[in-house]
Amino acid sequence: MKIGWHRMCVWPDPMVRQWLVMCLSLALLTAEDLAKADEVQVAVAANFAAPMQRIAAEFASDTKHHAVVVAGATGTLYAQIHSGGPFEVLLAADVTTPAKLEAEGLAVPGSHFTYAVGKLVLWSAQPNFVDAAGEVLLRGRFRHLAVANPKLAPYGAAAMEAIDALGLSESVRPKLVSGESVAQVAQFIATGNAELGFVALSQVVAPGQPAVGSYWLVPARLYSPIRQDAVLLKRGATNAAARALCEYLKRAKARQVIRAYGYALE
Repeated sequence: MKIGWHRMCVWPDPMVRQWLVMCLSLALLTAEDLAKADEVQVAVAANFAAPMQRIAAEFASDTKHHAVVVAGATGTLYAQIHSGGPFEVLLAADVTTPAKLEAEGLAVPGSHFTYAVGKLVLWSAQPNFVDAAGEVLLRGRFRHLAVANPKLAPYGAAAMEAIDALGLSESVRPKLVSGESVAQVAQFIATGNAELGFVALSQVVAPGQPAVGSYWLVPARLYSPIRQDAVLLKRGATNAAARALCEYLKRAKARQVIRAYGYALE
């Protein structure tokens, strides 16, 4: 028996037809969302790596944009930007670097803003090694004190200011171990290569988790304020995701994460 072509192509019953239309609509919506979504390359100061990863996840959920995060010392990131690195937004650990990039024509003029104010701590991975008053520095019963390179990392510069303010420059100098960034300093301490060192509070305190080891919150009077500025780089000037991220960092949701990691806000 012959079956005509028109019989083979009969349109499905209403229930199947409705299901096919729904699937097609969802596919079109997904394609539209993907077309609208962009990716942004973000250079982030090492101290802000953990909170930025959480913010990036919420940013993706809320905006459908994707942030690719690369962390490092602010000075190192600055050098990479100068060398043509692919970054579109910089979250520095100071105010000087973003302002300098604007002056040099590598960032969008007037786009920098303070996203966080950092806090310096003296930390040891060993419980009860660092006392609540920081007197462990005065006693000097340690072999190595880790500090980020002050020429590259603002937290390293703040640490050296604090050491000078305490009058300990000469006594601790032979014990200093330098890391490229506060992330490397934290690694030195965590692995026991240094008994203690200066890092950011955000590296010691995480939301919903107990602090590991022991730490002393260094009084703010001992070092210059660590204002951390973000800036939209020239590479990201026309990227919707880059601009969206800069605005997202100013929102209450992002600021709540920043506070939860121990930063102050302006």
